[in-house]
Formats: sequence, structure tokens, C-alpha cells
Amino acid sequence: MLIDFLAAANDAAPATQFGFWEAMEEGGPVAWFILGVMIIMSVGSFYILITKYFEQNKVMKEYRSNRAAFWRAGSLKDGATKFDKNSAWRQLVDDGIRAGQESDKMTDSLESHDWLHGTLARSEASINAKLAGGLPFLATVGATAPFVGLLGTVIGIYRALIKIGATGSASIDQVAGPVGEALIMTAIGLMVAVPAVFAYNYLQSRNRKIASMLSGFSTDLQANITSDGAVKPTLATAPNKSTAKAAPAKAAPAAKTPAAGTTAGAMPKPKS
Repeated sequence: MLIDFLAAANDAAPATQFGFWEAMEEGGPVAWFILGVMIIMSVGSFYILITKYFEQNKVMKEYRSNRAAFWRAGSLKDGATKFDKNSAWRQLVDDGIRAGQESDKMTDSLESHDWLHGTLARSEASINAKLAGGLPFLATVGATAPFVGLLGTVIGIYRALIKIGATGSASIDQVAGPVGEALIMTAIGLMVAVPAVFAYNYLQSRNRKIASMLSGFSTDLQANITSDGAVKPTLATAPNKSTAKAAPAKAAPAAKTPAAGTTAGAMPKPKS
């Protein structure tokens, strides 16, 4: 009889389930809206990280691969063809060539130098601005995602307090749903913010490296243009093993012939 009574009581008691989806359903439209916002933030962050990473790799790889061939060309116009038509390096070279041609029309040499320098600086700035595109979104996500999650946390705690006040009971089955929703929102906010901050700092460090490469290349361009091609950077090139020739071995010193009146191995006689 006792066993039958306990079995009937268990069948009559509602089974309470706890989990992510149950907590989100407990939160209602507000919880789903906050979750959707954080999903958009996360997807956008990873998209910017991947696309910017490959864009930066392309810029750095092209410079390392074609720099030597560019400076070995007969002129800047010939060297410009070594770079891709729409690349950052081609843009800098084309802007430098155009500025050099226009600066020749100026009568003041100081103004001509400033014009060339300013044109190359503007070209560098435009390239750096393009490379920095999307990074403000990463910074915004890293700064605001924890607070968006905190909003869900506050709403969940508020809903738990309302249930406690309405039922007069703080049992776990009454507050588990709202509190679970609150904790989930906090965790999701951190999971979105941390990768965004990492991606922002990583891409920024690579952009600073590219900016340094652009600045050095721009300085070399300006020196080459103002010197009519006489000044070029020194390129360290490895010797070609296929054309390298072995140094000839040194010949052994010839043996001295003995003086007249002496035999080999004998000392000459002193004169009387």
C-alpha cells in the first residue's frame, strides 16, 4: 500500500526541468531579444577577425615577395607593375609618381618637397584607415557585451524576486528559472566580449606593423623620386648557389733550387 501511494504521488507531482532552453523560455521575449543581439555581436566579431586577418596577410606577403623585384626595376613605373593593380603598395607607388610629376612644375623646391611628402602621407593614411575598418565594431562589442548580458541578469533577478513575493516561497523550483536565466546571460556576455577584445588587440598589433612597413617604403620612394632614381634601399640578397664557383686551391710553393757549388741538402761552403 505504501509503495503504491508513493508511486501515485510521484506521478501526480509535476516534473520540473532545468536547462538552457527552459531558462530562455522563462525569460520570455526580452531574454530572446538579448540573446539575438549577442549572437549578432559574436558572428560579426568572428567575421571581422577572419576577413581582416587574410587581408593583412595579403598586404604583408606581397611586400616581402615583390620588394626586391620592385627596386631592381629600371624605373618606378616598371617597378609598379610588380605589385597587384589594386594593392596598397601599388597605390603608394602610383601616388608617389603622380606627386613627383606635379612637384616638378613648382618653382619653389621647398614647396615641391612638401607636396611630395604630403601626398605620400595622405596615401599612407588612406591605406591605414582601410585596414582599420571593422576594428571599432570589435572595440564596441568588447566594451558593451558584458553590459548587455548584465541587462539580462538584472531582468532575471527581478523576475525571481517577483515570484518570491507572489508565492511567499523562496523554494528552488520557484526561483531556479529566473536565476538560471540571469546566470546564462552573464556567461554569454563574457563569451562574446572576450574574443572580441582579443581580436581587436591582435589585429591592431598587425596593423601597426603594416603601418611601419608603409612608412619605410614611403620614405624610400620619396628619396628615390627626389634623387631622380639615384637613391635606392640596400637589399640584402643571398648568393646564388647555382652560379657560385669554388675558390681555386692555392698552389704549393715551389722548391728553391740549390745554389751553384752546393749539393742538395748540404750547406754552402764559406768563402775563404
